[in-house]
Amino acid sequence: MDRSHFKIYDSVAHIWMDILGLPESALSAIETPPDAGCYPSSFKVEHLARCTISLAALSAALSWSVRQECAIPRVRVPAEHACVEFKSERLYILNGKAAPSSWGSIGGLHETADGHIRMHDSFPNHRENALKVLGLRRDASRSEVAAKVKTWSSIELETEAFQKGAVMVALRSFKQWDVLPQARAVADYPILLRRIASSPPPKVVPFMQLDKCLRGIRVVEMSRVIAAPVAGKTLAAHGADVIWITSPTLPDLPDLDIDVSRGKRTVQFDVKSKQEKAKLIELIRTADVFIQGYRPGSLAAQGLSAEELVRINPNLIIASLSAYGPDGPWSKNRGFDSLVQTCSGINVEDATRFGAHEPARVLPCQALDHGAGYLLATGINAALYKRTIHGGAYDVQVSLAGVMKYLRSLGQYEGKSGFERKDFGSPDEVDAYLETRHTGYGQLRAVKHSATIEGLEVGWEEMPKPLGSDQPLWL
Repeated sequence: MDRSHFKIYDSVAHIWMDILGLPESALSAIETPPDAGCYPSSFKVEHLARCTISLAALSAALSWSVRQECAIPRVRVPAEHACVEFKSERLYILNGKAAPSSWGSIGGLHETADGHIRMHDSFPNHRENALKVLGLRRDASRSEVAAKVKTWSSIELETEAFQKGAVMVALRSFKQWDVLPQARAVADYPILLRRIASSPPPKVVPFMQLDKCLRGIRVVEMSRVIAAPVAGKTLAAHGADVIWITSPTLPDLPDLDIDVSRGKRTVQFDVKSKQEKAKLIELIRTADVFIQGYRPGSLAAQGLSAEELVRINPNLIIASLSAYGPDGPWSKNRGFDSLVQTCSGINVEDATRFGAHEPARVLPCQALDHGAGYLLATGINAALYKRTIHGGAYDVQVSLAGVMKYLRSLGQYEGKSGFERKDFGSPDEVDAYLETRHTGYGQLRAVKHSATIEGLEVGWEEMPKPLGSDQPLWL
């Protein structure tokens, strides 16, 4: 679908009504301030930021209005603030030091025998698997990796990586991506929402504080990295009680966690332990929402499939984030924002438009991660609204590839004009949008949530702390 003529309001209205089936009357509550001229790219990254954050806030306001049986309050998302929030994990200061890079030492773009691949090495297991695929020792240098990659063809290395747990994809153009079966399998809608079980609407439990849209909503989140954690972080900003479940047996990325754990309490469970899995199931049984961002099939293998979750809780909203979507030959493959940009043609097209003879040019922020996170939160809020009226359990699916497809459908700025837009390189440049809070790691100065909702509070109460600091109990 060509959406190149869409303004911000058009995108909000299209996803709101045509994709989610939400009431048109609520759209009168949204304000769309003028463009801020952010993010140098031929792609409309600012449009994606403003649209997705606005949808998440408007859907939270809708859920609140139907629970409270009142008019929907007005929602406003300032343009520049939204753009800054799309880069929040790079723009915080902890104890006087700016956020460090989360990239590893051997990852990034590498030349192959016939093109290029991008390697992801932030997690140690992905680095180790990549080195095994290449036949290199664990302490191999970047130059050794580069030399070895040049002996492979791009597609052969990509295929071997998919099969052996490494995370590498070939650099492709739009033309090369579009002929793949996976490209055709990605839905044209960035949010997939469906009712998966029938049950009466849950009883509305009175809650003393009605100061936030999602106060009283309980969320279990099992996720890693950026996209799915952004969804939980967004629900928390609107008042949901979010318990973030991580595993003591899996590596983490603490520098990223500082940003995306705001608003959440943190519990660690090993789901392979019978006793700890029982505690997790008890939380799910009493939750409203379950968010998961693991590779499709991973939690089902641990007895936590959608069917089993609904048997545990017939009113549960199950929200899943994947790299490539629920369908197609790549549906169970690992993937991250940077890799989806690479394999889908986004990086090649931006480099071609920029005209500096680069093989690839990355987007100025993790736009697919952030867009996916806010869209997943939107789908969850839409499901909460529908559940309040009709009852039932719901499945919400968002993928990085689906967000990429939506961004691409918005078209590109004419010629090189998009590259004249401003960027944000350091926290000092966005100080007006930062707040200072005390955390379990010290003093944190980080980006505030950009949405405001008339008459209600928006923002985070819980602050980052070491993983596993809290008890598995609802507030």
